[in-house]
Amino acid sequence: MSIEGQHLDSKSLRAITGKNPAWSELAKDCVAFANAQGGRLRIGIEDGASEPPAGQRVPPELVEKTRSRIGELTVNVTFSVQLCQSELSGGEFLKIRVSPSVSPASTTEGRFYLRVGDACKPLIGEEVQRLLTERNARPWETMTTLRVPRSEYDRGLLTSFASGIRASARVKTSVKEKSDEELLDHYYFAIGPYLTNLGILCVGRREHRAQLGSAPVIHFIKYDEAGRKVNKLVWDDHTLSPMQLIDTVWREVPDFRESYELPDGLFRQQLPVYDGRVIREYLVNALVHRPYSQRGDIYINLFPDRLEVINPGLLPLGVTPQNILHQSVRRNNELARAFHDLGLMEREGSGYDLVYDVLLSQGRPLPKLYEGADYVKVVTEKRIVKPEVIDFLMKADQTYQLRQRERIVLGLLAQSEGMTARELAEVLELPTAEEITSWLGRLPSIGIVKQSGRTKGTRYFVEPAVLQRLEFPSQTSLARIEPHRLDALVFEDISRYPGSAIGEIHQRIGLEIKRRQVKSALDRLCAKGAIRPEGNKRARKYWMN
Repeated sequence: MSIEGQHLDSKSLRAITGKNPAWSELAKDCVAFANAQGGRLRIGIEDGASEPPAGQRVPPELVEKTRSRIGELTVNVTFSVQLCQSELSGGEFLKIRVSPSVSPASTTEGRFYLRVGDACKPLIGEEVQRLLTERNARPWETMTTLRVPRSEYDRGLLTSFASGIRASARVKTSVKEKSDEELLDHYYFAIGPYLTNLGILCVGRREHRAQLGSAPVIHFIKYDEAGRKVNKLVWDDHTLSPMQLIDTVWREVPDFRESYELPDGLFRQQLPVYDGRVIREYLVNALVHRPYSQRGDIYINLFPDRLEVINPGLLPLGVTPQNILHQSVRRNNELARAFHDLGLMEREGSGYDLVYDVLLSQGRPLPKLYEGADYVKVVTEKRIVKPEVIDFLMKADQTYQLRQRERIVLGLLAQSEGMTARELAEVLELPTAEEITSWLGRLPSIGIVKQSGRTKGTRYFVEPAVLQRLEFPSQTSLARIEPHRLDALVFEDISRYPGSAIGEIHQRIGLEIKRRQVKSALDRLCAKGAIRPEGNKRARKYWMN
């Protein structure tokens, strides 16, 4: 398994000691790390290895030569070169530490690169312009353009922020002991005599926050089945800090606290229509990762079948919808630090691992992420793919105390009838099928997950004996759903959407179920008096009795 990744790369010593030393390739790697979050290069470690060969020696003069050649071939790259010896193998290797660049880094030939996962990606066209824009010598957060005196903060906002910091388990005692004024400097809310843009955003007065021009405005819009707006809420008066907006939006949108009970035919459990943890993660991402140098409002669009959160701007350079689960790029470093210390987000990642965990545990599909010309949209479906998955995962977690990655993989496998290594790697955004092992964790060893086949054709599935022991329905496919369970799903659907035609019901509960099965369920429910039909043939609608 490769040990290379976003922050680490390894190369054979032959790369710079052979007949044709690849100094240009080494320079590209250093530029790529500098334009990302920095990283380490280990020269003298073979592909796939974690240690240098036993007895390997690095010529002492190679340290200075490496330092000199990288310096000659790069621009705006800060690095160090160190001769190291492995404690395990005794072999020597060079360790090159590359710091994140303040200004855009390039080769002396004027070429730009970016580290994305374990690859060195060349930047061209608009990507270069984005790098130049996003990598200003001075970030937007620490600018003092408005020249607001540091004394003109909002006392209530600063007191609230300071109280949250002192109550946080993530903050060192030395930081908690700072005065409110000292916290202004510690979190870059103020530099010298002025409040920074970040300070105005988080603890500034309303009138100054409004002057920023890019302070977040959030719209909540609810639509009916016909796509008509039925409710709208807007937070645009700039009285709230980004931290306060999260709680306020969650509290003031009544739809976010709706839940429903799964029907008797399955098991009784209250399930939120949209989980608060997911909503909060979306809001945190929208507020922390947006480009504050760009105007644009945040939209939360609630449809009968889905929730959309739309944020202005593009994803940070190097992040795509295909790698967001793993790629960590903090566009606003200091705002992210404040959110982290308050316990509102994790330091690394986008929070999508939590979103995956929550949605799968509730039997729901994974979110879909789209990047448009100047916006990012995440879509979360309301429907439940397999209600029985919810109970199964809950029991499995209680029985085996699963880790987050294990719950995600088990949720994916439980929703399907097994997945190949290639399919799992694609869903989990892994570069190779071999990396699935770290996500499977203990699942194979404790007997929950079995596998068949080899290499990329390996197929993973939930052990049938475990399904039986945890009372998971023996027929796990909606296409083979038992009649009483189908009746329960149809009954629940009509209770939520009265006056629906058979085609509408069929669409919502799952097209993998045959239409004639849905018709039979409707007939059974009508015969029991649970529902009633109105209209004839194609115009027939179904209502609760």
